[in-house]
Amino acid sequence: MVRSDLQARRVDATRAWTTFIEGGDDAEEFVRPEILSSWTRSATAVRPDVREAPLADEDETREMWRGSPLQLAVERVEEDLRSTADDGDLVIAVTDPDTRVLWTYGGRVMRRKAEAVNFVPAGRWDDQSAGTNALDLANRTDAPAMVFGAEHYAEAVHNWVCWAAPLHDPVTGTHLGVLDLSTTWDRTHPIGLATARVMARLIEGALPSLPTQQADEAIAQPGLVLTLLGTAETWLDGQRLLLNRRQTEILALLALHPEGLSLERLHAMVYGDQAVTFSTLKAEVSHLRQALGGQVASRPYRLLMPVATDVEQVLTLIRHGRVAAAVEAYGGDLLPGTNSPALAEMAEYVAVALRESLIGDPQPDAVLRYSELAPYDTEVVDHCLRRLGGSAHPAVPLLRARLAASR
Repeated sequence: MVRSDLQARRVDATRAWTTFIEGGDDAEEFVRPEILSSWTRSATAVRPDVREAPLADEDETREMWRGSPLQLAVERVEEDLRSTADDGDLVIAVTDPDTRVLWTYGGRVMRRKAEAVNFVPAGRWDDQSAGTNALDLANRTDAPAMVFGAEHYAEAVHNWVCWAAPLHDPVTGTHLGVLDLSTTWDRTHPIGLATARVMARLIEGALPSLPTQQADEAIAQPGLVLTLLGTAETWLDGQRLLLNRRQTEILALLALHPEGLSLERLHAMVYGDQAVTFSTLKAEVSHLRQALGGQVASRPYRLLMPVATDVEQVLTLIRHGRVAAAVEAYGGDLLPGTNSPALAEMAEYVAVALRESLIGDPQPDAVLRYSELAPYDTEVVDHCLRRLGGSAHPAVPLLRARLAASR
């Protein structure tokens, strides 16, 4: 983002924060509902002028970290984490599920800033200890989160921007904590949240598959990460790949069909009844294979590396009844505008699954977030308001406003 846009965003966030701190009742018009909810929680326990996060017992924190699966995983990918921090002048943190910092590494400038506010091992960064921040939001919602400038409740970090992504055991699904990237607000970058997701997946892929596994044993890492919902992005070993639209569609189909696809079936799924030759498809696959370092097999076509997609993430969250987290992970329609019949069908499947989950469990904040992605789906909003009845939930005015604006 250009600096003038960031400056305007910073001013807006500060105005909303000031309105809230001074007791104004219209802060909700200027800030995201999850931020407002966190501010409300923070205000019950933290002063806005708090200068640093409190520290948990440092010896206990060191003992918990020593030899833990997360420590082994971080050690295995530490070079990549340190390189990311140094290149972007970031501070990287890993927390436990209670938002206690277990490990950090920072570039020269950010390391000093982090130490000044106890963004260090044993620092307690839940929002009732340190105020609103991305680490707490990601831990609380089990979904990626960003907090910019004065969206933080504590003035001490109003110059920060933070991106956080949850960490899970890929085998059991157990929530382990979060991975956070932080820097100054003027270094905000559109791929900050995507980078946090990639780094989180890198750590997850390095987790020992068995508790007794030694640190030097080889661990398969999920090197390929696809974002398909909303804006399409492909990441390989932490590096973004620049693929054309058709290559992204082919890769998406291979990722969603790990068992593999024959030439004929892949052709039908990509092109439908379009008059496109098999040779054209083979050429696209050849380019894709080259981009992935040869990790695409033939007969059938299939990926030869671990792959993670946001589609599978959303469907897994829905399957486990974690509706709010599913909505947060849902960035929009799957590859909007695709003319692949198979992907168009999958797009509808994911959208309907999410919508029906909200109908069954219309959590107000989740419905509000969903209404931003699907502003004309008034039935979900209306259903949520009926379920709330006369409740004084802080999302009610915004839901009513969304309903009025859609009519």
